[in-house]
This record gives sequence, C-alpha cells and structure tokens, in this order.
Amino acid sequence: MKTIKTIAAIVAFAFSSITFASPVNINTASASEISEALNGIGMVKAQAIVDFRTTNGLFSSADQITMVNGIGDSTYEKIKVDLLLK
Repeated sequence: MKTIKTIAAIVAFAFSSITFASPVNINTASASEISEALNGIGMVKAQAIVDFRTTNGLFSSADQITMVNGIGDSTYEKIKVDLLLK
C-alpha cells in the first residue's frame, strides 16, 4: 500500500510541474499574456515581441516572430501551434 501511495505522489508531483501552453494572439496580447501562454517564452522575450509589434506593425504571418531578437527557428517550431494572429 505504501508503494502505491508513493507512486501516486510522484505522478501527482510530475503533473503539477508541467505547464501547458495555450493559444495566444501575438498581435493583441500583452507581454504578460504572451509569457503566461507560451512555454519557453519569459517576460524578456514576450516584451521583445510586443516591442517588435509596436515598432513594425502587426504580424501578418506567425513565422515573422523569428524576426524578434532572441526568437529563432527552434523556438518558433516549439510555439508555432499556439500562435494566433486574429
């Protein structure tokens, strides 16, 4: 019985530390909303997305996010399914 409780505790802990990404509109979201929604994007990169959008206008395609300093192809591949433009 103790083994089952230990395994259950380990599984619960593992799932509690997993964060799930959620779709976010990179043309309207705040830096805070972007960082909360996208795995691997913290406040610094999220603010860079907002700054890029402010300077250059709205994103017309999701892959344009790679033009933001600090977001390369590998990051884009990880987050592209959660990027919304409308």
